[in-house]
Amino acid sequence: MRKDIDIPEVEEVYLAAVYVLNEQFETYEWNAYLINASSEALEMALIVSRGYDKKKETSTMRHKIEVLPAKNFAKIEFLQQDVLKLNNEFKVTFFQNNKMYEKTFVFKANSIRENARVEIPVIPEKGILAK
Repeated sequence: MRKDIDIPEVEEVYLAAVYVLNEQFETYEWNAYLINASSEALEMALIVSRGYDKKKETSTMRHKIEVLPAKNFAKIEFLQQDVLKLNNEFKVTFFQNNKMYEKTFVFKANSIRENARVEIPVIPEKGILAK
């Protein structure tokens, strides 16, 4: 039974939206990043993302990161301008020290915007942390 499975609380792992320059297209864009601020690597990180509101829902995207070293980050996906007005949900599951962890991160609709950026762990640019 699910109540018998011990899934520890996720600490020092974050999901952020960061406004970065795309040098190829010479424009700024929002990208989602998984951040590992802990002192141990994350293994086999699986991320399932989707955007939604009461009337619309995007397709479900799936991503895998084999290993995310300690004090490091990895780009998950580009966030199109159209999906920023939706709630954006990222379900993250990973292993650390042979234990499975799971957390759902959400960016509320319209919360990803330039004037809301703050300092975030590990990444040198400012961004927005998902709740």
